[in-house]
Amino acid sequence: MSAITPPRRAPELSDTELAALFDRCSNRGRWGDDDERGTLNYIDDEVRLAAFSTVTLGAMISLGRDISTQHSPVNPRPAVHLPIYEQHRPVSALDYVGIAPHGFAVTHLDAVGHVFWNDAVYNGRSAADVVQASGLTFGSILAMGEGIVTRGVLLDVARARGVDWLADDEYVTVEDLEAAEALAGVEVGRGDAVLVHVGLERREQVLGPEDPTRRAGLHASCLPWLHDRQVAVYSGDCVERMPYPSELLPLPLHQIGLAAMGLCLLDCPRMTPLVETAERLERSTFVLAMAPLRIPGGTGCAVNPLAVF
Repeated sequence: MSAITPPRRAPELSDTELAALFDRCSNRGRWGDDDERGTLNYIDDEVRLAAFSTVTLGAMISLGRDISTQHSPVNPRPAVHLPIYEQHRPVSALDYVGIAPHGFAVTHLDAVGHVFWNDAVYNGRSAADVVQASGLTFGSILAMGEGIVTRGVLLDVARARGVDWLADDEYVTVEDLEAAEALAGVEVGRGDAVLVHVGLERREQVLGPEDPTRRAGLHASCLPWLHDRQVAVYSGDCVERMPYPSELLPLPLHQIGLAAMGLCLLDCPRMTPLVETAERLERSTFVLAMAPLRIPGGTGCAVNPLAVF
């Protein structure tokens, strides 16, 4: 595959069109006015059992990044790891770890209340009421505390295009998602976790660390596709394209995905092990399992997702 490809362009959406997508993709009241789980409601016992039936080898890989204590452009708030030496307790080693999960350095889940738009969080709650100094009063990571287990589907957009990676100013379009879906030989459906691969890690190996403010990512027109397919979890080595050319909705995948859809977002997974395993096994589906910490009021949580084939 070649690392040089003409950038994929897509028509820019006006702020009016982006605002209309918020209503088009809204799940407000779908599972009740007090629902905090959002699209995780698509994952029921039937979906989990169907996912388990795809496991035939027992092979398991981690999609989590190593926690880094080193400052960098992509890790402006590095984790704090303090070994604790207590001489009066000679039979054990202790430590303290502090993690700011959001950003580009930590594999993490976003709570649905993490991002809002027009003073609204998921299910129409007022951000002014929900976001408090003590944490989120609604839509916190605690709503995911029972864990997440469902079918994962790798959509390898880079491979579907026949390139090693997408340039940092390219969009992923619905056409890309469906081409990758056809390549995988699967149909994305209710309760699935979709993991999109654009080749970011391969690109960084060759060109060096990418500017976190300039990244290939989804065009906002992909949001109705995720909504209509009843996708439960979105993840991958891209989110919305950054920067997104809108002052109204500069983060459409987060602002519409979280605040309108209640979409479960798994940010910053390691994609290389998943892509290599899928290519070696010649399959694109697996069981994805995650168990965030039970943090009342938490806006997100570092996780170590597991893919089981």
